[in-house]
Amino acid sequence: MKSPFYTAEHDAFREMMRRFVEKEIAPFAHEWDESGEFPRPLYRKAAEIGLLGLGFPEEYGGIAADQFMKIVASQELARAGAGGISASLMSHTIGSPPIARAARPEVRARVLPQVLAGDKISALAITEPGGGSDVANLSTRARRDADHYVVSGEKTFITSGMRADYLTVAVRTGGEGAGGVSLLLIEGDTPGLSRTKLKKMGWWASDTATLHFDECRVPAGNLIGEEGQGFKIIMQNFNSERMGMAASCTAFARVCLDEAVAYARERQTFGKPLAQHQVIRHKIVDMAQKVAASQSMLEMLAWRLEEGESPVAEICMMKNQATQTMAFCASEAVQIFGGAGFMRGIKAERIYREVKVNAIGGGTEEIMKDLASRQMGL
Repeated sequence: MKSPFYTAEHDAFREMMRRFVEKEIAPFAHEWDESGEFPRPLYRKAAEIGLLGLGFPEEYGGIAADQFMKIVASQELARAGAGGISASLMSHTIGSPPIARAARPEVRARVLPQVLAGDKISALAITEPGGGSDVANLSTRARRDADHYVVSGEKTFITSGMRADYLTVAVRTGGEGAGGVSLLLIEGDTPGLSRTKLKKMGWWASDTATLHFDECRVPAGNLIGEEGQGFKIIMQNFNSERMGMAASCTAFARVCLDEAVAYARERQTFGKPLAQHQVIRHKIVDMAQKVAASQSMLEMLAWRLEEGESPVAEICMMKNQATQTMAFCASEAVQIFGGAGFMRGIKAERIYREVKVNAIGGGTEEIMKDLASRQMGL
């Protein structure tokens, strides 16, 4: 669809991203999903085209990028129809912004160039076995001991948790509530850190883990921001994460639409192409309508962010709009494929398995509604 928000620069980046996905990801997506991981060299290949550096400071190897460049990146990655690959390949987009924003200069200079070059992997560790989005009540403890923090506790459902070299971890350094939360950078080879791989409904190619911290000694200089300021930094991270998820989900919905249309045109039933049956045409129109509405809402929100606004309520609603559109289109696409849609190997089947992780991750649908209502003064 044509849009007034994209320039020639955006279009050129889109073409480069499309070639990258078609060459380096799409041919292997099914194989990598079945094997439960993708090759680590993919990070370096992504770095070479500037994908990993989007939006990060240029002094550390980053590339200036507006909201629309980020949408292009997310949506072109989605064309492979493999959310697990996108999630882990881009886990630094939630793990590293707190480092870029609030870590000490020497930490930024040491960590960010390695991550943005694809040599090291960054992940964010917030969720705990006893609670997900209730960040203010996390229980992983970090007590100060001279020039170190000693960390004990667990994090779970951590994307890139098995392979991450750098973990941005939410810990409790103070009393109860949001004011007692801080952020620490914990390196992957820290003694006392162990990891357990998790098996999932979808996102098979993304390594997901539970992290166990057993009296891990972390240099005090690895504190991100000030003590007790971690909650604020985490909240700042959420707008970007939710916009990225919304962009991806809208694109995954479009992938389902495109695959269903192609199949409906060639599949013969009752003596004519499936697409010539009115009920199928109506399904396709319903899918196209929802995708177009979601994309339009996404781009208007991106424009508002570029204008300096912080429309938290609308971003929460956008995430729900996009995940609901993805769920609808994935379901309808599998239905149009019929029995073939139940077989592994097509994009729609893979995306169908990935619907729920998007509706849960980054804040559940219910939490998004509650947060939006509060922002609206209700």
